[in-house]
Amino acid sequence: MNRAFSRKKDKTWMHTPEALSKHYIPYSAKFLGSTEVEQPKGTEVVRDAVRKLKFARHIKKSEGQKTPKVELQISIYGVKILDPKTKEVLHNCQLHRISFCADDKTDKRIFTFICKDSESNKHLCYVFDSEKCAEEITLTIGQAFDLAYRKFLESGGKDVETRKQIAGLQKRIQELETENIELKNKVQDLENQLRITQVHTSPAGSVTPKSPSTDIFDMVPFSPISPQSSTPTRNGTQPPPVPSRSAEIKRDLFGAEPFDPFSCGAGDFPPDIQSKLDEMQEGFKMGLTLEGTVFCLDPLDSRC
Repeated sequence: MNRAFSRKKDKTWMHTPEALSKHYIPYSAKFLGSTEVEQPKGTEVVRDAVRKLKFARHIKKSEGQKTPKVELQISIYGVKILDPKTKEVLHNCQLHRISFCADDKTDKRIFTFICKDSESNKHLCYVFDSEKCAEEITLTIGQAFDLAYRKFLESGGKDVETRKQIAGLQKRIQELETENIELKNKVQDLENQLRITQVHTSPAGSVTPKSPSTDIFDMVPFSPISPQSSTPTRNGTQPPPVPSRSAEIKRDLFGAEPFDPFSCGAGDFPPDIQSKLDEMQEGFKMGLTLEGTVFCLDPLDSRC
């Protein structure tokens, strides 16, 4: 089959976009297994993997072991391989990690795809016996890749940027909480020093009269509602004027400049978010090859 999966030539797909974006397309198949391959693409690569797994399955069959049945759930979020009875997810292959997908030209039942493992970063080739549905499954994976790629370009960047802003705000909040604790400790130290100083400077046996308007540290209680009164000090002079709030508009409660998520640099974001975005960009940029034809849309760099 020499099919060209260029969206300019072939604009028809087997399923509606809603079926793959809001739901999934299920298929039943027999799972021959998976094996590590050295390359992410190539007909010869998957041909050797299929031959290897078919031979291993033939040996197991001669020993009385049956080929396990699985359920495939294909959507824009990936290809899930489940146990058909318990619905346990055996493998979850994200689309941006799938680089090659092919159905056997001579055996209509066999189809395979190569996926980069999320933990080991090794390329694994998965092989299935799909009861003459190999071509349909290959097309469905191609359509899901197309939709996922478009969704990533249209809304993925905005979603990632929003998550970055939230992460930046959370980081700033943690920094402010740390600064707040440090300031509280400093205030406590100053109060202790003031108490010690008053004890050492007061004459023995004398008690300094306290004004009813002061606290135990002989300080005027702070009121966030009422401004300080203009009562003259003991020597008859007026206290220095309190700085207006407008003079502090560029700094927050802890003396730091207010946080602006839109002016925050990329280096302020947690590395896990940026690495995830880079991984998806790299995966989609590589594209999905179906039957030797590179299935990829416009370059990411020109759209992001």
